[in-house]
Amino acid sequence: MSNPFAARRAAFRALHAEGCFVLPNPWDVGSARRLEKLGFKALASTSAGAAWGLGKDDGQITRDEVIAHLRMLCAATDLPVNADLENGFSETAEGVSETVGLAIGAGVAGLSIEDWSGSAIYDLPTAVERLKAARQAIDASGEDVILVGRAEGYLRGARDLDQILERLRAYAEAGADCLYAPAVTDPEEIRAVVEAVSPKPVNVLLWGPDMTVDSLAALGVRRVSTGGSLAAAAWAGFDAAAKRLAEEGRLQPAR
Repeated sequence: MSNPFAARRAAFRALHAEGCFVLPNPWDVGSARRLEKLGFKALASTSAGAAWGLGKDDGQITRDEVIAHLRMLCAATDLPVNADLENGFSETAEGVSETVGLAIGAGVAGLSIEDWSGSAIYDLPTAVERLKAARQAIDASGEDVILVGRAEGYLRGARDLDQILERLRAYAEAGADCLYAPAVTDPEEIRAVVEAVSPKPVNVLLWGPDMTVDSLAALGVRRVSTGGSLAAAAWAGFDAAAKRLAEEGRLQPAR
């Protein structure tokens, strides 16, 4: 029986080989299909956007809900989908491995594992063990799925570049195909991240209006993601319209 996701996974791998591509983050079927129509080459899930769509806060979504969400996204588009798997929804390496297998079964072309437990950064040996478990699960599946190692320090208030670089190097050695430290925004720090793990590709999160895809590409960044920003923008528009309806009894015409 042919694998319906093999071509997507091969295309996703090829996108990481050279240049720089944008990896926007839809949160439902409609947003995924709209992004595909706009010409983007790949998509990524967002834990925040998925949670908001279920009336939850970021970090409250369950593994079962995430896997169902990934199946929905992968069925909605012909594009490769990268999965935001948070910390693998488990405190154990074995649990991470199980989650990775479920995500692969849902059809993803890539997946990321964080070193943030939900309350603290894992110590480095534990974080490496968890990345290795994810790598082994991918290899055992026989599927060409990209593994992304995420160092969450900057996003969680621990702004120590040396520690971030140490962790990203360790994650690369543990088998991560792509490295990611969300909320690193300084151009020289981004350049340092790229150089630290070269030739492996680096993902950077668009974090604020001063960052642009072109400027990040010039620093050697291979892929640029949006996180929950698109979902947040959509909900902000909804809130503004609903507030006007509640307070003024009117709406702007739909465009």
